[in-house]
Formats: sequence, C-alpha cells, structure tokens
Amino acid sequence: MDERMENRKKKLGVFLLILLVAGLLFHCLKEEKEEPLEIGVSLYQEEDTFIEKILAGMEKGAKEYEERTGRNVILNVSVANGSQRLQNEQVKRYVSLGYDAICVNLVDRTSASAIIDEVLAGQEEMPVIFFNREPVQEDVFRGEHIYYVGSDAKTSAILQGKAVVKSLEKHREMDKNGDGVLQYVMLEGEMGHQDTVMRSEYSRKTIEEAGVPLHKLEHGTADWQRGRAEVLMEQWLNIHGDNIELILSNNDDMALGAADALEQAGITAAIFGIDATDVGLAAVEEGRLWATVDCNGTAQGETAFLIAADLVSEGKVSENIPLVDQRYVRMPLKIRMMPEQ
Repeated sequence: MDERMENRKKKLGVFLLILLVAGLLFHCLKEEKEEPLEIGVSLYQEEDTFIEKILAGMEKGAKEYEERTGRNVILNVSVANGSQRLQNEQVKRYVSLGYDAICVNLVDRTSASAIIDEVLAGQEEMPVIFFNREPVQEDVFRGEHIYYVGSDAKTSAILQGKAVVKSLEKHREMDKNGDGVLQYVMLEGEMGHQDTVMRSEYSRKTIEEAGVPLHKLEHGTADWQRGRAEVLMEQWLNIHGDNIELILSNNDDMALGAADALEQAGITAAIFGIDATDVGLAAVEEGRLWATVDCNGTAQGETAFLIAADLVSEGKVSENIPLVDQRYVRMPLKIRMMPEQ
C-alpha cells in the first residue's frame, strides 16, 4: 500500500513538473510574441498636409497589423524641421537604440547616403524605407533592404495638365478675356526639388501639347506652404489683377493659399492642385479648386509600413506589394475634379 502511494506521489510530481515547464514555455512564447515592432519615422518638416496624410496611413497600417498579428507596434515619429543634419542625428539615434526599421521622408534627396552609411555601419542591416522624397537610384541599391514608396512626379503633372484641358473644353469662360490664350501663374514647391521641377515642366507641356496656348505671367516658390503661397499670390494680384486666368500649383496647400488670396481680392481664376489632401479634396467639392491629382497619400503610408514590417518579420517584401525595378513602389494616380465637371 505504501509502495503504491509512493508511486502515485512520484507520478503526481512528474505531472506537476510537466505543467510547470509547459507554463514557463507558454509564458516565454507569449512574451516573445508580444515583443513590439519598433519603427522610427523621420519627417522633413511638420507643416505639410500631404505628409500628415502619409503618416496617418502608416498609423492605419500599424493598427491593422496589430489586429491581424497580435503584435504591438511602436511608431516613434520625429521631425527634422528642414535640417538634414538633424535628420541624420535622428536616424543615428534610431540605429543606436536598436529599432527594427526606419521610414524616412528626406530633407534633401541627395543626402540619403549619410543615412544609409549609418544603417550599414550597424551589426545588422536595418530596413530603410524612404517615402515621398525619392533618393538617387545609386543610394537605393547600396543595401539589401532599402526601398522607396511614392508617386511619379511626371505622371502627376501630366494628369494636372489633362485636367486643365478637360476643364477648358467644358468651361470656355476660363479664358476670361477671350483671346484664346490662358494667362497663368505657377506656384512652385521647394526650389531644386525633383517634384517641383517635374510638376512645373510637364503640367505646362501637357497643356501646350494639347493645343492650348499659354502665357506665363509669374512663377515663384512657396515651399509647398499655404501661407507663403497666399502672400505670393497677393503680390501677383497687385500686379496683374483680373488678368490671371489660370493658377497651376505644385500641391494642394499652395493652391489653397492662392484661393485664399483670390477670395479676399474678389477675383476669380481656375486653380489646379496636386496631392488630394483632405482639405484639398474638400475644396474641389466646394468648387474652390477646379481639380487636384490624387497621389494616394494614405496608401503610401500604409505601404511604407507594410514593407518595413515584412522585412522585419519575413526578411522579404510580400508578393502582394507591386514592386517596380525591385525596390520601388509607384502609387497609381487619378484626377479628382469639381462635381459639375
């Protein structure tokens, strides 16, 4: 009897030991699963409505990822305030803290090499996803896990030009003085920025190639900002007044600055933007802007996040993400016009 009791005690002890080990293993696995995905995000500056839309897309992608995988996501967002030196320091900090990946909206597209040098100097190559501001191609292919997400500046400009041509076909009153020529001004983004150059050139070129004569009255940079565009537009209105028939803007924020100035002066003109920010789309619906080009800002942010998450968890980008030239994602674009057009 004592021997049977002793055997039962031994079996019970072994059973309890197995339960304890299983519990510890489960706890360890649970802890490993709950290890957060940490991604550092560096923005070129804060006051940019389109960048805010991209960031919202990242946050949306992170939330959906958490719900799908059960893994927490930490997005640490910093702003470089137009300083490439400061942005380099922000990236250096992310690397030193051992973040899983970084997403970078470059201050200066020609200065990506310093950021890549910092990443490649680490023990393990950290995934780097550049977005919205495209590095030179040589930099993108320097590492194994470097990608770019954005829209094609030339295509967005061509679509803006097509929107002008389409609007003129339906609204001949755009040509206010009836001389067969559209007198226009061009609101340009950051000086030397590739999107500024491409959007300014190909928007005009598309309109002229469609057989619509243009006469440029003024052009100038407002650094993508609504307030600066309003001031610039006020100066041009003081010179040209109601002779301005068309306003081509490299982005929606500057287009809205032009609309603000026109409304204050009591003058009308056809205004065309690019980006399809939330405020830009609302202005198109209201007729304050005649059209904008939808650059899929939310999808840009979601895609940049998903590429980072894929590279961290799988070591490669999902086949569901359409890559061009192995390292690029180019967002599809479309024209968004006033309802009556």
